[in-house]
Amino acid sequence: MEQRIILETKNITKVYPGGVVANHNVNLQIQKGEIHALVGENGAGKSTLMKTLFGMLSPTSGQILINGKEVHFSSSSDAIHAGLGMVHQHFMQVPSMTVAENLILGAEPKNGLSVDRKKAVEITEQLSKKYNLKVDAKEKVENISLAMRQKLEILKALYRGANILILDEPTAVLTPQETEELFEQLKLLRKNGHTIIFISHKLNEVKALCNRMTILRDGQTMGSYDIEDLDENEISRLMVGRDVSLDIEKEKADFGKTVFSVKDLVYVDHFGKTKVNHVSFSIREGQILGVAGIDGNGQSELVELIVGSLKQANGNIVLNGKDLSKESVLKRQEAGISHVSEDRMKYGSAPKLSLEDNAISKIYYTDQLKTRGLLDKKKIADFTKKILDGFLVKYDNSKQAISELSGGNVQKLIVGREYDYNPDLMIMNQPTRGIDVGAIEFIRKKIIDMRRRKKAILLVSADLGEILSLSDSIIVMNEGRIVGYIDDVKNTTEKELGLYMLGVKEDSKEQIGGAYCE
Repeated sequence: MEQRIILETKNITKVYPGGVVANHNVNLQIQKGEIHALVGENGAGKSTLMKTLFGMLSPTSGQILINGKEVHFSSSSDAIHAGLGMVHQHFMQVPSMTVAENLILGAEPKNGLSVDRKKAVEITEQLSKKYNLKVDAKEKVENISLAMRQKLEILKALYRGANILILDEPTAVLTPQETEELFEQLKLLRKNGHTIIFISHKLNEVKALCNRMTILRDGQTMGSYDIEDLDENEISRLMVGRDVSLDIEKEKADFGKTVFSVKDLVYVDHFGKTKVNHVSFSIREGQILGVAGIDGNGQSELVELIVGSLKQANGNIVLNGKDLSKESVLKRQEAGISHVSEDRMKYGSAPKLSLEDNAISKIYYTDQLKTRGLLDKKKIADFTKKILDGFLVKYDNSKQAISELSGGNVQKLIVGREYDYNPDLMIMNQPTRGIDVGAIEFIRKKIIDMRRRKKAILLVSADLGEILSLSDSIIVMNEGRIVGYIDDVKNTTEKELGLYMLGVKEDSKEQIGGAYCE
């Protein structure tokens, strides 16, 4: 018996002002009670299609049908009333409020004229038990784990009556153990009759979880397939239009002298909480040191201490024998540090400025782009073109705002800018987060190329597959401390890293001390 189609799009087309076609005649059929993957490169049209389904955008043409009936959404509220729920990659939560308060926000149970907080807790606990999504209803969101925040987002959608859930990159910040737990919970939701649209760049997860998949490329549907009919290479080929390999080959390690080190680094935030707790490590020429850890365990603060945007309470930061601990961000950059930020739009670029402005942002004040003391437009255009073409950035013209590019193309421009600076230490913080397989392959090859050129590289990534495939050695952070140092990367698994990240496993002080040498 054929499965019932619960959600369908027919020839959905979305043209943005300026003539950019994000979706062109996209057809999608979602069957009731399935987990359906939506995959494609950055800029392929996934986000536009999902925003259209959720009432955040109106299609230029085409139809949306729910249970065979055409619907028209003018807002997300309309989509919610029709039974859709969306869990965004960046959580829509108020950290200072409790889990229960966040869950009922906008749809509060009342006790007279006031919010019935006791009832809110009861509702949260009942939903948590019913769907096996365990959360602490009375705890403030700022104090709970990312995995629990993910569960809260799903419960919020279920509380509002969603029977079709759209999940956007739901495993991006989870450990392997947390991902496995989430998958079991999603399978339980499917068993209970819910339908899930699963958006992910992790093709191994798509294969492990989903029933069917639809592939988008350049805003068009490349087809829908049963999961077992395609392997990961075939999926990548349909997404990108060519063969893609994320198993990047690297030569045998041949480290040189110690280039960079931090010793006994401590950072205490403005709440008095120690976010980086006596961290010491060093990196040699031609070495990639990976940093693993659940988001929020001190990795971001560690990077900010190194680049100089935060000031340490204790410890030393040394590059090429020079103590940079008290130097400014600019002085550290000029000493030989380049940095690819974890948030490409907030810290890595100026979204409203042009590709040229963003490309030259590290060197505009030097003489490199000047003629007779003034910035030379031709030199700027030539320099920008060198980066854009060298890093295979897809763009219309170098004067356009960087915010008009897809995430993968923004990231390639940023990596190109930092790469061109020819640093002695390259800090790559989440270099491939939220980008497609084609851009991931390209950036990983550039990281290995820097290793070949004897640069010291600090790689911070939530993608444990990336950490294991690229790193020569790994430190694992938990609650601001290094809890594991792994020198034998080839014989380490993602699950083992997950145990360190969760605080279940910890190395001895002697083992951790191996991460640092003079």
